[in-house]
Amino acid sequence: MSYYTIAKGQWRVERVSHYQVDEENAFISKYVDVTSDNTLVVKTTDVLAFDISPPAINAIVNLGKVNDIRYINKFFEKVNARLKNGDIFIGCFETITARRERLFFKKVPVLGTCYLGLEFVFARVCPKVTGLQKVYFAITKGKGRLLSKAEALGRIVCCGFEILELQSIKGLTYFAVKKVKEPAYDMHPSYGPLFKMQRVGKDGKMIGVYKFRTMHPYSEYLQDYILKQNGYSAIGKPANDFRLTSWGRFMRRYWLDELPQLINVLKGEMSLVGVRPLSKRFLAEYPDDIKQRRQKYKPGCVPPYVALLKQDVKQYIESENIYLTEKEKSPFTTDVKYLFKALVNILTNKIKSA
Repeated sequence: MSYYTIAKGQWRVERVSHYQVDEENAFISKYVDVTSDNTLVVKTTDVLAFDISPPAINAIVNLGKVNDIRYINKFFEKVNARLKNGDIFIGCFETITARRERLFFKKVPVLGTCYLGLEFVFARVCPKVTGLQKVYFAITKGKGRLLSKAEALGRIVCCGFEILELQSIKGLTYFAVKKVKEPAYDMHPSYGPLFKMQRVGKDGKMIGVYKFRTMHPYSEYLQDYILKQNGYSAIGKPANDFRLTSWGRFMRRYWLDELPQLINVLKGEMSLVGVRPLSKRFLAEYPDDIKQRRQKYKPGCVPPYVALLKQDVKQYIESENIYLTEKEKSPFTTDVKYLFKALVNILTNKIKSA
């Protein structure tokens, strides 16, 4: 197999070693014919590469690691622009976990922990902090960025692709995706510890619900993929959710990630107790009559399922139906009762957030 590289603005063909062909081609050949003139096989991290690439292509294979791309989203957007809906894009990236597995430092007590901590700050945090970005990219030229699986895939989906398959090959995660739409052009992605989720509020108005971050950046774009792959867990959350960070699991266990919703209460957008603030996607699964009834009230920091210990997806709806029926008769008393029950269930560990 051959691939294109760029040399002084010109395309040149180089040979992939026999070993690489054996490892990669088995995966790549499932989706594209690498011998076809309509398949562009490249090894590049240059966002401008596709401005001068050969015309008339319906598949792109990039053997350059996503970790070494300076402008990741712009790169994916360029790929998107060169393809039609249904066309295939294949590439690879190294996850943080895979990188740490190949480093001998992790086996050295104290030194390994210190190194990994410093590397995380430099190659993971600095590229996302205004002011430190210039320093980071001046030193690294964008090479060797630390990427989580969730962020890498979330960026791909954000840029208009649907994930078909993932496969680990010699420490790299290879992905096969197809173009399904134009990129989202997310100009203001959320990286900080506090972020807002778009949720449906009273009267169907969209509000930004505050939470502490428990997931990797760009995770919101993977909701459909996660549910398609794994469905819901017993507690109504996406099952086997790799988007969660290690500290995020801890915060969810003790409901700490929900505390910033008090900001929404102060802003008059939410109540302490009320129906769960839902995304448009999740709300679409609710019966029409429940949708109409719940829109009459503000969503709450403490939803009914916490008080009633009804936590799978169907029980969410059942718990809200019970709550709304009671609230329509006695609004204040119902909220006080549900708040007390919810606090008891949380403090006695009868219900878990994750």
